[in-house]
Amino acid sequence: MQTPVSVCVFGFNKKPSIRFQFLTFASGKFSGRTLIAKTQSMNALKTLNPYFWKHRILLFWGFLFIIASNFFSIYKVQFVGKSVDQIAQTTNLGFNRQVLIYVGIIVVSSILTGFFTFMMRQTIIVASRKIEYELKNKIYNHYQELSLTDFKKTTTGDLMNRLSEDVVAVRMYLGPGVMYIVNLLILLIITSIYMLKTDVSMTVWSLIPLPILSYVIYKVSSIINKKSKIMQKSQSAISTFVQDSFSGIRVVKFFAREKYIEKNYGIKVKDYQDKALDLAKTEAYFFTIILFVIGLLNVVILLIGGQKYMNNELSVGKIADFFMYINILIWPFSMVGWVTSVNQRADASMARINEFLDMKSDIINTNHDNYPIKGDIEFRNVSYVYPNTGIKALDNLSFTIEAGKSLAIMGKTGSGKSTVALLLCRLIDPTEGEILIDGKNLKEHNLENYRRYIGYIPQESFLFSDTIEHNIGFAIDNPTLKKVEEYAKKADVHKNIVEFKDQYKTMVGERGVMLSGGQKQRICIARALIKEPKILIFDDSLSALDTETEENILQNIENEIQKSSSIIITHRESSAKRADKILNLTKVENSASA
Repeated sequence: MQTPVSVCVFGFNKKPSIRFQFLTFASGKFSGRTLIAKTQSMNALKTLNPYFWKHRILLFWGFLFIIASNFFSIYKVQFVGKSVDQIAQTTNLGFNRQVLIYVGIIVVSSILTGFFTFMMRQTIIVASRKIEYELKNKIYNHYQELSLTDFKKTTTGDLMNRLSEDVVAVRMYLGPGVMYIVNLLILLIITSIYMLKTDVSMTVWSLIPLPILSYVIYKVSSIINKKSKIMQKSQSAISTFVQDSFSGIRVVKFFAREKYIEKNYGIKVKDYQDKALDLAKTEAYFFTIILFVIGLLNVVILLIGGQKYMNNELSVGKIADFFMYINILIWPFSMVGWVTSVNQRADASMARINEFLDMKSDIINTNHDNYPIKGDIEFRNVSYVYPNTGIKALDNLSFTIEAGKSLAIMGKTGSGKSTVALLLCRLIDPTEGEILIDGKNLKEHNLENYRRYIGYIPQESFLFSDTIEHNIGFAIDNPTLKKVEEYAKKADVHKNIVEFKDQYKTMVGERGVMLSGGQKQRICIARALIKEPKILIFDDSLSALDTETEENILQNIENEIQKSSSIIITHRESSAKRADKILNLTKVENSASA
C-alpha cells in the first residue's frame, strides 16, 4: 500500500512517490523488499502532505532524533558481547577494568537513547498535535461556511463524529503512525549494518522472513481498511442516535419510552460491537504472525550461532549480540500490525473528512466590502423549490417593503411563510427570480455585512447552553449588562429573569431546557432587538405567548419596528394589525402565491 510518510518526514518531495522498504540481503548485497506494497489504498492521506510540509522543520529534527536514538540503542549492544567475551576470557574473578569501561559505555548510551527518544516524541508527536489543531479548525470553519441545505443532507451525530473520532484517528497516523514506521526503518538499517559486520550468513538467515511478513501485511491491510470504514459508519449511527435521544429527552419521558430507546440503543451498540470485534479478530492475525516469525528467528540464531561457536567461527559474545539485535527489533516489528491498522483507519477517516471538506456551499459570498444597509426590500418573481423534497414552497412571489415600513405575512401551514424569512436572511437562494435589498440583488451583497443589519427571531426558539445574559447579548460584541436588561424589558422577559435565583447569570441548559416556551421566545426577541437591526424578521415568534404578553411586547418594540423594515410572519390577526401592509399566502398545488 502506498504511503506518504517518507515524503512527509524527509520533505524531499511533495508527491508521495517514495515507498517504505525493508532490506533483505543476498550474497552480502542489499536488495529491496517493500514493507507496505503499492496499492490504491491510502490515497486520502495524500491530502495531509501540505501539513507535513508546513511543519517540516519540526519533523526534520524529529527525524534526526530518531537516528540518534536508534544509533545509541544499537551502539551499546556490541559492548554487551565484548563484556561477555572479556569475562569468559578472564581467569581472575577480581576487578576487570575493561569490563567496567564497557559498562560505562552501555550506561551512557542508554541515557543518550532515552534523551533522544524523549526529544523524538517532543518533535513528531507535538507536530501531530499541531496538525490536529489546524485540521479541527479547518473542519469547524467549514461547518460555518455551509448553507442550511447542506446541513439537511447529513446528521448532527455524523458531523460531530468527523470532528472528533475521525480527526483523532488521523492524528494517530500523523504521530505514532509516522514515528513508529520511520523509527523501524532507521532501526533496521542501523541494526543490519552491525549484524553484517558481525556475521553475514547469520544476518541473511535472520532477515529472510521479512519479505513474507511484508506480503502478509499487504494482504490483511486491505481487509482492515474495509472493516474500519464499516465500523466507523456504525460509530456515527450511535452518535446520531444518542444526540437525538438527548435532544428529545422530554418527549421520551412524556411518552414513557425509555425502554424503547434503551432497546434501540442496545441494537446499535451490539451492531458496533460485532463490527469492532470482527475488525479486532483480523488485527489479531498481525501479532500472531509477527510473534511466530520472531520466535523462528531466535531458533535460527540459536542453531546457526551454536554451530558456528562449535566450529570456533563465532564467540559467545557475538551470538549474544545477535540475540539482542533481534530482541531490539521485536517491539518495532510487533508494532507493524498496529501501525498498519492505524494507517488504514486514518485513511478511512481522512476520506470521510475530505468528503465533508469537498462539499461546496450553495451560498457563495462574492463581495467583501463594508457599507450601510438602508432596508428597502423587494421580492421580484421569486420561486423556491426545496431540493431535498422537490416541494415548491413559493411560486412567482413579488412584493416591496420601503425602509422603515412593516409587512405582515399570513397564511396556512405550508404556504411558504418561513421560506420567505430564510430567503431574506439568505440562508437559501431563490430557484427563480431575485431579491433586491436597497435596489441591489441580494447575491451581490457582502453576506457577512448584510446579516449584521438583520434581526431574526426564528419560529423554533433556540438558546445556547449558557447564561441568559450571554444568550441575549450573543448578537453583538461586548454587550453590557445594562444594555441586556434594557432589551429584556422591551421583550417583556425582565420580570421573569429577576425572579430566578441567579437572575441574568442563570444557566438555561441545553437548548434552553430550563425555561418555558414563552420565556425562550422572549429571550430570542431580546437577542434580535439588541442588534438594533435595519431589517427585523419575526418568524411566527409570538405564538407561544398569551394575548396580553404579545400586546405588551408589540407596544414596547413599536419604536424599534418603526426604525427598521419589519416582516411579521404570523397566524394571529392581533400581531398583523400593526403592520403597514398584509400579505396573505395561499397554498395551491404544492406552491404558494400572494
